Amino acid sequence: MEMINAIGRRKASVARVYLTKGDGKIVINGKDFKDFFPQDHVQNNVLDPFATVEATNLYDLKVTVAGGGYKGQSEAIRLAISRALVKLNEDFRKPLKDKSYLTRDARVVERKKYGKPKARKSFQFSKR
Repeated sequence: MEMINAIGRRKASVARVYLTKGDGKIVINGKDFKDFFPQDHVQNNVLDPFATVEATNLYDLKVTVAGGGYKGQSEAIRLAISRALVKLNEDFRKPLKDKSYLTRDARVVERKKYGKPKARKSFQFSKR
């Protein structure tokens, strides 16, 4: 098996994933993923696609991720891993799609408008 690559995006984060046959080693930006994401619920975002298709500890991952915060980055990585697994085996599409791991979440922060303190918040109205 050669190297399979895929891209995932979420909010301002972009993740590139390189999937190879291996023993389950995950490296994100040169660090072990448990050091890169110390919180358990964020680590689960990275591991969920493998658990869904029952392919835990079968593939090595090299990930480069940039932009956004840790939650957006972890969800971008989840999407990229899911896309790479579908490239590897088309049978993985249904279980991953059922959990919405192949859907790009398009919600991004709304821009600030002029004359307002935030995107929609207004200054206090004074009648007199």
